[in-house]
Amino acid sequence: MSDQQYKHWQTEQDDNQIIWLSLDYTEGSTNILTKDVLAELKAILEGLQSVSATGLIIESKKTNGFLAGADITEFTALKTSEAAFEKLRFGQTVFDLIEKLPFPSLALIHGFCLGGGMELALACTYRVAENSAKCKLGLPEVRLGIHPGYGGVVRLPELIGDLPALQLMLAGRTVVAKQAKRMGMIDAAVPSRQMRVTAIELINSKKPKRSPLWINKLASYPVAKQATALFMRQQVKKRVSPMHYPAPFKLLDCWKDFSSNRQERFIQEANSVTDLFANSPGTQQLVRVFMLQERMKALAKSGSFAPRHVHVVGAGIMGGDIAAWCAMQGFQVTLQDREPKYIAPAIKRAHKLFERKIREPHLCTAAKDRLMPDHQGIGVSKADVVIEAIYENLEAKQALYAQIEPQIREDTILATNTSSLPLEALSQKLKDPSRLVGLHFFNPVAKMQLVEIIHADNTNQKVLDNSAIFVKKISRLPLPVKSSPGFLVNRILMPYIMEAVILVDEGVAPEDIDYVAVEFGMPMGPIELADVVGLDICSHVGKVLADAFNLPVSDRLQHKLDQGELGRKSGQGFYQWKNGKVTKQNKPNSSIDASVQDRLILSLVNETVKCLEEGLVADADLLDAGVIFGTGFAPFRGGPIQYAITAGPIELQDRLSELQAKHGERFKASSGWSQI
Repeated sequence: MSDQQYKHWQTEQDDNQIIWLSLDYTEGSTNILTKDVLAELKAILEGLQSVSATGLIIESKKTNGFLAGADITEFTALKTSEAAFEKLRFGQTVFDLIEKLPFPSLALIHGFCLGGGMELALACTYRVAENSAKCKLGLPEVRLGIHPGYGGVVRLPELIGDLPALQLMLAGRTVVAKQAKRMGMIDAAVPSRQMRVTAIELINSKKPKRSPLWINKLASYPVAKQATALFMRQQVKKRVSPMHYPAPFKLLDCWKDFSSNRQERFIQEANSVTDLFANSPGTQQLVRVFMLQERMKALAKSGSFAPRHVHVVGAGIMGGDIAAWCAMQGFQVTLQDREPKYIAPAIKRAHKLFERKIREPHLCTAAKDRLMPDHQGIGVSKADVVIEAIYENLEAKQALYAQIEPQIREDTILATNTSSLPLEALSQKLKDPSRLVGLHFFNPVAKMQLVEIIHADNTNQKVLDNSAIFVKKISRLPLPVKSSPGFLVNRILMPYIMEAVILVDEGVAPEDIDYVAVEFGMPMGPIELADVVGLDICSHVGKVLADAFNLPVSDRLQHKLDQGELGRKSGQGFYQWKNGKVTKQNKPNSSIDASVQDRLILSLVNETVKCLEEGLVADADLLDAGVIFGTGFAPFRGGPIQYAITAGPIELQDRLSELQAKHGERFKASSGWSQI
């Protein structure tokens, strides 16, 4: 072995002649496969080709995980298709060197092992992973608008079989260690204290590399391959459009057309990913969205705040679900309401969530134990974070804060989950108004990643910083938003939903309205979304915004409320709902007038431009991120501001002028368009 010193890698040979190769990326807190990291690894592996050793064990010195994958910023900086192809082939060549070693190799995995990190592990002879809920393995590249390009499309099917590998890659799904062991992705899932011993035993065993069961190989035979690809294509089309999200379809085509020559398959894989980078605008936008997500995570600056106990007041849908989510993330949680009978449904709902999401029985039981009903509010004085989630009434919230403030510590976060009431009004009766912050979660809490951190001009900066830390600790994305009626997401969403209701008033079928929105790329249409959010919530927020911004509100919403039709939660809204599933009576008319889509989307985009002009968030990029992660706005379009830039600001303003002339002042273009 060479004595050469490397910046990111360290090598050590133990008494058993096993080489330990450790990665500690020196330019960040997370291991990623940068150009330099790969170049050093290549040099090390080339040197090991002629070394006499028992085996090689690759591990991470980072506490948070093994390897997060490739450095996506390096790909976005590439100017040509040829450069992208060469970069992919370089990574493949490095991992080939692991396979060519004259002794067995092993990836010792803790924390995350994703994308390029998983592809490195697949090139090893063996894989040992920590049996922990924090250990996540997978190839989630389709979420970036690409697919594995460092050999994953070739190696994962070889290891676990074609159909299981395709199902994992096409969904971009990650699995915990025990699942990965069952699938054959890893050789052992053990507690952290046993990992190194298990790794050494595997190296010494000289067992052949795992191969899939015969039944999992069937899809690779020529007679079955075409049928499998067609079936999988139909399944993927149920979830995403090939026009909007081409990556999973490209992956299927790549696999279907694989050469019988293994080395040719790697070239085909690299060519396929290169084509996505070069010819799919949606891919470029999805990569941008990923970068925005990373930027939002970075808003939670490191600090001494280490919350453990959360107290939630209000056991309704939102409060109960916030409490359940915090408990699932490892926090001790006390849930308060007026009487135990109001808390019981939330606890029951939480237990169902835990049983659905947490596969390990003992971990599920632990989560249940962490969530405690507390109708007397005993947990208030012990909590690090107190979240108020009672009904939207200014006086009731103010009275609650007056009761809570004397009980909580000076460093406790006092937060409200209000969906529309300004912080300035809510904090008026507090002795220290600067301590109140908004933590605005979105429904359903277990799915929606965004949490708006609402601040007034006088909000204490340390409170904001600690709030961002807390949001990140519960695996959510923090977005600081200036206090204003409706804040950011509801402010932008309501004109879109209200325009949809006006279209219903004009006789357009709800199914048609939702169809054109989904065609644009929204995850669901505005009418279905209104039912999911709750027509009572839409009506309340709509009235708040109507008073503040002269937003039109249809009488239809109030009429439905008078009939007890609240949407999904009551079983009837614009649609019928059964067991949480929507029933639509009519098939959509695909030839609906294009102006319907314009009225919906431009209502949303124009309001977004107004929010940008008013400075509700720091900049246009964070505004796009907030709307994507808070509303599901078509990610492949990069957010409403990015969509406006791509579609052409002048053209969109012309379309708004046409709509204004036909439908009224609500379509008047914001003066903020000059900033686009």
